[in-house]
Amino acid sequence: MNNEAAPEPNKYARTPQPDKYALLREDLAYHQARVLLLITAVSALRGHQGKLDGLTKLAKLDFLLRYPALAHLVLDDLDPNDRRLNLTRRDLAEPTSVEAPMIRYKFGPWDDRYYPMIGALVGRGLVRYARGRRGSVALVSTPAGKRLTAEMSSSNEWRIMASRSRAIADASAGLTGSNLKDLIYQRLAGLMDRPHRQVIR
Repeated sequence: MNNEAAPEPNKYARTPQPDKYALLREDLAYHQARVLLLITAVSALRGHQGKLDGLTKLAKLDFLLRYPALAHLVLDDLDPNDRRLNLTRRDLAEPTSVEAPMIRYKFGPWDDRYYPMIGALVGRGLVRYARGRRGSVALVSTPAGKRLTAEMSSSNEWRIMASRSRAIADASAGLTGSNLKDLIYQRLAGLMDRPHRQVIR
């Protein structure tokens, strides 16, 4: 596990050599890698009690990570000029033009692939389950997950995503999944006003 290398965001559909890029062996590789970065960033902070608590919180934070130009509208403690977000003028002008859009579901932004993503990360020993609030399941990066995250964070391919993950984790400290859901509905009402399962664009 220690020798795993991170997949490149725009190359996850390729078939790699047998012993290279272990996370690339599945179609979900890109999404697994991004979620691992997010879980590691969140679980590193005391403001999140050292874990990412519940799928609702994961989905809402992942939404802000996938649509980084919208994050400052939802999180009061996040400035759009924060260098960690690495936002361009085009990002701000076209905040929903993203490479990995989500769908609008019952409780806001969602991705049907979360269960296989998390299962794969847990199966590889990169993430473990922990007890969450009110019976929910929380997620924590393992030592192997932290090592892989560190490798990814220092690579050109994943540096910006890792930086954005940390910025969003910092600004969302103390917020529950329900808090985040309410903020998204309140502050992005026009974007959320769409039929269930419609892509958020």
